Amino acid sequence: MNKLTRRDFFAPVLAASVGLSFVKKANTSMKSKRVGIIGLDTSHSVAFTKSLHRGDTAFKGYKVVAAYPQGSLDIVSSTERIPGYIEDVKKMGVEIVSSISELLKKVDVVLLETNDGRRHLEQAVEVFKSGKRTFIDKPIAASLKDAQAIFKAADKYGVPTFSASSLRFATGMMEIKNGSIGKISGADTFSPMKFEKTHPDLFWYGIHGVEMLFTVMGTGCKSVQRTIGEDQEVVTGIWKDGRIGTFRGIKKGKQSYGGTAFGETGISPLGPYNGYDPLLIEIINFFETGISPVDKNETLEMCAFMMAADESKKKGGAAVSLKEVGL
Repeated sequence: MNKLTRRDFFAPVLAASVGLSFVKKANTSMKSKRVGIIGLDTSHSVAFTKSLHRGDTAFKGYKVVAAYPQGSLDIVSSTERIPGYIEDVKKMGVEIVSSISELLKKVDVVLLETNDGRRHLEQAVEVFKSGKRTFIDKPIAASLKDAQAIFKAADKYGVPTFSASSLRFATGMMEIKNGSIGKISGADTFSPMKFEKTHPDLFWYGIHGVEMLFTVMGTGCKSVQRTIGEDQEVVTGIWKDGRIGTFRGIKKGKQSYGGTAFGETGISPLGPYNGYDPLLIEIINFFETGISPVDKNETLEMCAFMMAADESKKKGGAAVSLKEVGL
């Protein structure tokens, strides 16, 4: 038998060690891309999963690996979707779990997709305690009070979070927000307006048009006045600097999303809507950096705007200040 030198002995050990180190790093990289979904009671859950599983480079390798199905407990239009959406995501390789705590053991970041804003505070706090970055789909909550509590909890546990409608990132929105037509002097937006009795009127669907409005107008709204018609409604906001922004909710007739922004150097259309992918790219960038693309103060002011619209309705169309509803 030939004698083994120190080099003969340690070379394969070193190679194996390097190999294991590479595997460990690769596994760590893959592990950090695991996405969990809470709530399979909305089509967004299926749409986001399909997009992420296409493998586009913009999504940086993130994949949905597990989902906790229970979203709304009593909104029939939501609960009746759950069985079908469970099957849809299972076909894409997503594991179905029985609790949020079980989900959190299997994932690194969370899409809180529950369609019912009333459940978001409770579900979000459980996720925040785990330290995992969280995107909360619209509406962030079913009240301004709950939205404020969500951000307070996120600060308490040091967890980045944000909420947004995909309409925030519709065609041309970011360019206008970033000054393509100069300072915005006003804007008019529109979207479908469907109601859910468990939520303030604009929280359920009007939020899409409201989010477009605030994306280009920014914060600073001081009062809201609501005019109600049979087919449409108009909610007018007055900003502290005198600018005027309106949201038109379409109840009957052609349903669509869009608007117009009025700037110092031009007038520009808002939209058209271009799907979920632009929002999803922002979510992935947020997961990577922990930096929210939407300021929490803007999200809270939107909630106050929508709640003030409900108060204006109760008062026969009178103007209601955002301070009156707790901002």
